[in-house]
Amino acid sequence: MKIAKSRACFWAGGTDMWESFGFEFVNFYFIPGLVLGCIYALGAIGITLTFGILRFANFAHGELMMMGAYLTWTIMAIATAVLGIAVHPLLAAIPASIVVIYLFFWTDKFFYKPFRKADTIKVVMASFGMMLILRSAVQVIWGPNQLTFVPGIAKPNPSLLGWSSDIGAMLLIPNKHLFIFAGTILFVVVLSYILNRTRIGKAMRAVSDSPDLAHVTGIDVDQVIRATWIVGGVCAIAAGVFLAMDIQMLETTMGFRMLLPMFAAAILGGIGKPYGAVVGGLVIGLSEELSAYPWIGDAPLLSPGYKTGVAFAIMVVMLIVRPQGLFKGRSF
Repeated sequence: MKIAKSRACFWAGGTDMWESFGFEFVNFYFIPGLVLGCIYALGAIGITLTFGILRFANFAHGELMMMGAYLTWTIMAIATAVLGIAVHPLLAAIPASIVVIYLFFWTDKFFYKPFRKADTIKVVMASFGMMLILRSAVQVIWGPNQLTFVPGIAKPNPSLLGWSSDIGAMLLIPNKHLFIFAGTILFVVVLSYILNRTRIGKAMRAVSDSPDLAHVTGIDVDQVIRATWIVGGVCAIAAGVFLAMDIQMLETTMGFRMLLPMFAAAILGGIGKPYGAVVGGLVIGLSEELSAYPWIGDAPLLSPGYKTGVAFAIMVVMLIVRPQGLFKGRSF
């Protein structure tokens, strides 16, 4: 009888602690931080692969993410208008990813390949110009105003809500966040298999270490570059669609706003290290969200408007203290 009473007191105390601290922290800061970190991680994978293999910072990566989200929305709209069916964004992203991959090939052929043997600053400026071209193209085709990606209010998953309530912890996780978590895990597992178990993956790692030596040993560098654009393109459109699913709207500056945190994630994890990009993305996402939590008093520690400043600060500190990143990537 005393044991049962002590257990009841324990669960009651745990419930009170959850209501006073855990509910707000987990549902409104920690879980959104993980979601944002997953999006940063997928975007940073493409950036770190491009820098590791092609040796330049692709400033157009964020705009290609944004382009993939707009193409996904277009396919969803056409399916609804013509076929009368509502297509899930993840299904609509499949044909959109094909278009984005070909867009990657097109930009590489006409904007990056002519400067491949030139100074790095030239190809970087070419990527910056490509960023402006893509953003202007989206504004001309779809307009400069915001578009609703998925209408309605995202309700918590009822099964997860019921299970968590039974144990005294109410988790308000909508299905869109579960899709983002599961999708990110799937992409990381597939990427790990490609890099470690496939021939093209091993060739990508060899070119990243030494392009000249890889060419001498008979590796088709051009094929590796195409594979890099494919992997980077798939990760980019996944990040763009996940971001649109999370905020439930589209805007022409969404890619540019994600660019600095994704670069910060790539630098934090180590340039040329895909697994480091994943860890860096999660760290940056959690740091941004948790910086707005009221750790001292009732006011946020930092205003939510300074979230991007947190990513920039982490990137600068890492470049000063450990330029090679957490996973000992390429240093500057």
